[in-house]
Amino acid sequence: MGRCPTRKVKKRRLSHKTARRDKFEVKGDDLVYTELRKPETETKPLELNEDLPGMGQFYCLHCDRYFSKASVRDDHFKTKKHKKRMKIMNGPAPHSQLDADLAAGMGMPDNGPKLMAA
Repeated sequence: MGRCPTRKVKKRRLSHKTARRDKFEVKGDDLVYTELRKPETETKPLELNEDLPGMGQFYCLHCDRYFSKASVRDDHFKTKKHKKRMKIMNGPAPHSQLDADLAAGMGMPDNGPKLMAA
């Protein structure tokens, strides 16, 4: 009983905690998309925050992540995940909550163009 006699290496499993943490701490795609569309004059400089890595000074807006040093952030800019995320955020607008409600049939009824304008 127990292990298979032909299996030499113990099966490695990934921790589920990191996936859960990432899921709840990251902003939604629609919020990041609207922040990227703001003009440069509306964006404010990053404030010092002791709870965030690198005092909250090294931030990737596309991925909504903080980094401990500028060199780590610059390495992140070269990764495949960041480039894929940039492509998504520079494309068409991601789905919003209003789109989800309309798809579920919880939005305004479509009574034609004449009644929708009123």
